[in-house]
Amino acid sequence: MNRLLASAMALLVALPAFAETPMTAEEFDRYSRGKTFFYGSMGQAYGVEQYLEGRRVRWSFLDGDCADGHWYEKGPMICFEYDADPNPGPQCWTFFQGPSGLIAQFEGDPAQTTLYQVQNAHEPMVCLGPEVGV
Repeated sequence: MNRLLASAMALLVALPAFAETPMTAEEFDRYSRGKTFFYGSMGQAYGVEQYLEGRRVRWSFLDGDCADGHWYEKGPMICFEYDADPNPGPQCWTFFQGPSGLIAQFEGDPAQTTLYQVQNAHEPMVCLGPEVGV
């Protein structure tokens, strides 16, 4: 899977400009609900997010730690808040439909982090659970 993910991300680096119209909450929900997407940024793996019913989500930076949360619409952005986030508050993204999947700009600003949907997951996310000490 890592080889496929790396190949897909290399292709995304050279993508042409994408549509200028942000997705609405209804379009985003219809596109994402019930799916799990791997995201990349600047040619590197970034994370994976599972989109559940009722605008619930589960996010991981691919390290086995998962954060449950929810999303909502705020103007042209889709904002995410996670239940156990040490830095609480919304993380807002503008989503666009690109030629190969979703493109997300943090806070709608092209100078900020941009994520690309690299592939759909065909297996469940790996969540190892809370840290366990001795």
